[in-house]
Amino acid sequence: MMWLVSGVLLWGGAHLFKRVAPEARARLGNAGRLLMALLLLASVVMMTLGYQQASTTVWWGRQTAWVGANNVLVYLGFYLIAGSQVGARVAGVIRHPQLTAVKLWALAHLLVNGDSASLLLFGGLLVWAALEVVIINKQDGKPRLSKPQPSLLREFAAIAITLLIYGVAAYLHGLLGYPVHG
Repeated sequence: MMWLVSGVLLWGGAHLFKRVAPEARARLGNAGRLLMALLLLASVVMMTLGYQQASTTVWWGRQTAWVGANNVLVYLGFYLIAGSQVGARVAGVIRHPQLTAVKLWALAHLLVNGDSASLLLFGGLLVWAALEVVIINKQDGKPRLSKPQPSLLREFAAIAITLLIYGVAAYLHGLLGYPVHG
């Protein structure tokens, strides 16, 4: 569990560094971007290995009723990410679409995974995303939403990208022994 906890803390710390220590981050310059990327990559490796190796206590089992809710929340999270990248309307409605996507994704996984390793991983990432939103809102003041130009092409692109990401994620989950529809 040490790797898992360390990975979640490193992920959160690397992301929050720019917000809580902007002067130190600015002093790093462009080299800081590479450093942060390496730290984030290391955190993903640590979280993955830690999650796989964790001996866990199960607090609640997977309930069939929650599988559908999980899939809908994950799909919506993927849509928020895709929509924010292509300038879909959702980017003008939700201030932090990518962090909201992480929160939806983490909550979705907590619905169907009640073991202690999942609570640490998905709960930790949920707390990080919520904290990041609070810090950004406090620093930036009023909400600033982007104003995407309405376009059916952008909406269709967001949906197509979402379906692609969801399909790849479902396929990879199946390969790893975590079927998303069963």
